[in-house]
Amino acid sequence: MDLHVNRKDLHDTRVVDRPPAPLEPGQARLRVAAFGLSANNITYAVMGDLMQYWDFFPADEGWGRVPVWGYAEVVESRHDGVAPGTRVFGFLPMSDELVITVGKVDAGGFTDGAEHRTHLAGAYNRYLIAEPDVEPGSAGEDRRMLLFPLFFTSFLVDDFLADNGWFGAGTVVISSASAKTALGVAYQVAPREGVEVVGLTSPGNVEFTRSLGVYDLVVPYGSYAELPSGTAVYVDVSGSDAVRVGVHEHYRDDLRHDMILGGTHWEAIGGRTAELPGPKPAFFFAPGQIATRSAEWGQDVLDRALEEAWARYAPWAAGWIELRHAAGPEAIARTYLELLDNQADPRVGHILAPSGTD
Repeated sequence: MDLHVNRKDLHDTRVVDRPPAPLEPGQARLRVAAFGLSANNITYAVMGDLMQYWDFFPADEGWGRVPVWGYAEVVESRHDGVAPGTRVFGFLPMSDELVITVGKVDAGGFTDGAEHRTHLAGAYNRYLIAEPDVEPGSAGEDRRMLLFPLFFTSFLVDDFLADNGWFGAGTVVISSASAKTALGVAYQVAPREGVEVVGLTSPGNVEFTRSLGVYDLVVPYGSYAELPSGTAVYVDVSGSDAVRVGVHEHYRDDLRHDMILGGTHWEAIGGRTAELPGPKPAFFFAPGQIATRSAEWGQDVLDRALEEAWARYAPWAAGWIELRHAAGPEAIARTYLELLDNQADPRVGHILAPSGTD
C-alpha cells in the first residue's frame, strides 16, 4: 500500500498496491508499523520540489510520496549488518513498506545508501535502532514519533536565532502559533532573557494558544497593530503571504530577519516578497544547522543537548496533546486532507498505521 499525492494538485490522492519486489543483495525490507502526521508533513508536500522532499521516495511520473517520521521493523534482509526483527525509527513514506539499500551500519543504526538519496540531507537518511525510552513523560513511541522530529527543528531554530544574537531584535514573532513546530520554538525561546515571544494565530485558536503559557502575547491574524513595537524577527510557520505582509508593514526596517520555516497556510503562499519593506525572507534548512553544530560541538554533544531539551519538553507536551489513532489507507488519506485544508484541532496528534482499519 502506497498513498500517492498528485504533485500538481495536492488534494488529489490515490492508493497504489503493488506486489513486493524481490530484494537485491545489500538491500533490506522495512515494514512500516506507524507514523505521526501533522502540518509539518504538509510542508514537506508544499515544498516538495523546492526542497527536494519528493526525491526521498520516488513515485510514478507526476506523483509523490509524502515523507513522515515513524517506526518500522526489518522483516527481510540481504545485508549481513542488518538483522530481521530490528525495530528502527526514521524517515518513511506513507506506505506499508520501504526497501532500502543499506549503507553505513554502526551500533546506533544504519543509513539508506540508495543512489537516489545520496544527494539528499544525511540527517534524513539514517534509521536509528529503537531503544526503550525510560525518560518520564517521553516513554511513549507515539509522542516521540509525532513530536520529536518537530521538536528537533524547533530546537535548531532557537539555537540558530540565539547564535545570531536574535539579529539584534527584542521580539520573536511566530506565525501559525498553535502548530506543533511553532509551539516547540516558543517553548525553547520563552526562558531566554531579553526576548519577548509573540504568537500569531487564527482567532479560533487564540484561547488555546494563550493557555499553554509559552507566548508573552498572542495576536489573531489581521490585528497586526497589536504587535509590540521595536525590533523583531519573524519565524514564519504559516507561509501565508497576507500574514507576511502584515508583519513586514508593521515592523518595516525594524524587522531584522524573516525565517521561512513552514507552510501550514500553503494556499496563501504567493510571491509578493520583492515589494516588502524590511529583510528578504530566507529559508531555514534544519539539516544545515545540524551540520554546523555537529562540526562545532561534535555529534555526541549535539545529541546530548537535544535529548536534555526533549526530556524537559516531552512532559510539558504530554499535558496538552491528545493522541488519536487510526489505521488503513482511507484513514491516512482522510487525515492528510484534513491537515492539508488546515482543519485539524491543534490539540490533536495523529498516529497512523498503514495496516488495519479504523
